[in-house]
Amino acid sequence: MPRTNQPRIRLGMIGGGQGAFIGQVHRLAARLDDTCELVCGAFSRSADNNQLTGEACHLPDERIYADWQQLLESEQQLPVEQRMQLLVIVTPNHLHVPIAEAAMQAGFHVFCEKPAAVSLQEAQRLAESWQASGCLYGLAHTYLGYPMVWQAREMVSEGQIGSIRKIHVEYPQGWLGERLEQQGNKQAAWRTDPSLAGISGCMADIGTHAFGLAEFISGHRVSELCASLASHADGRQLDDDGDVLLRTDQGASGTLVASQVCSGEENALKIRLYGDKGALEWHQMEPNSLLYRPLQAAMRTLRAGIDQPDLFPSAMQRLRLPGGHPEGYLEALGNLYRDFAHAIHHGKQGDVEGVPGMASGLRGMAFIEAVTTSAKSEQKWTPLPATQLPGA
Repeated sequence: MPRTNQPRIRLGMIGGGQGAFIGQVHRLAARLDDTCELVCGAFSRSADNNQLTGEACHLPDERIYADWQQLLESEQQLPVEQRMQLLVIVTPNHLHVPIAEAAMQAGFHVFCEKPAAVSLQEAQRLAESWQASGCLYGLAHTYLGYPMVWQAREMVSEGQIGSIRKIHVEYPQGWLGERLEQQGNKQAAWRTDPSLAGISGCMADIGTHAFGLAEFISGHRVSELCASLASHADGRQLDDDGDVLLRTDQGASGTLVASQVCSGEENALKIRLYGDKGALEWHQMEPNSLLYRPLQAAMRTLRAGIDQPDLFPSAMQRLRLPGGHPEGYLEALGNLYRDFAHAIHHGKQGDVEGVPGMASGLRGMAFIEAVTTSAKSEQKWTPLPATQLPGA
């Protein structure tokens, strides 16, 4: 995307206090292309943590707010040229919708961590609030900001692997192999608490990433699934592991595996797509390579880099460096922030091009509800609930 001389978009943040990994990631990614600037926040229910985080972000005391309600009320009262424009929500899941609804009703754009809600019904209510507000809404499906994910999507769209027959996507982690929620780990505590996380643990936390990646690259929509969920840690209330069979609306089949109890795994998100003319494979932990296997030719490894001749424009515009200089997770999230800032500057409405939005939020919640329903059912196949944006 071309650079401009437009002023930075003014950000506010709810959540993301010290000790919360994802808040700092968002703050770094938002500043990467110098399109956004943090101007206010309510980072933690702990007054000390909140103040320390605000000071570390170089915020004035008067814009370090005690809670999200105070932030919205106070920012509304500031002159238009000073108040925040975009609210970033990095809280536990149960607060996503209440804060997003209030922010959009107050006229602020919203960029929220996933999942969008704790239930499909709540997500549909949010979609109605979003449409009525005229504000922009985005979801932090960070992995969809990677350049080689876009390269894969374009290659599929252009027919380079033909008609897709099989989709295999997996996201194994190992960090919840022990009951960290009983050892003072706050990140584990809320993710395993149904009152904070919703009806699913692992599938809502990382299964939605795998699901979104599969639909984004393939262009298929999962139509029905057969799921098995498990909780391997004694006494854990939500799933920490799951296996899902998939069928798509275009006749492909596949699997989705998400687990947070795979000992030794880090963030090993990977996807393989097999068509009748070839195959593609991408690994998040080696994000600058895309494996391409034509049906009757040798495998090729496509590499990221602004000097690479075979990349599609949509991949190139999400790159900053020549080949051999790795770009990764921060840059992927930075791409989403850059696209969001561009949309605000140009007065866009509806979906933000390049950023997962309300439709993705509804699809993600439909996936979570279908998985949890299927896991409890004796029926082999469970259809995904229908989702539709208001007025569509």
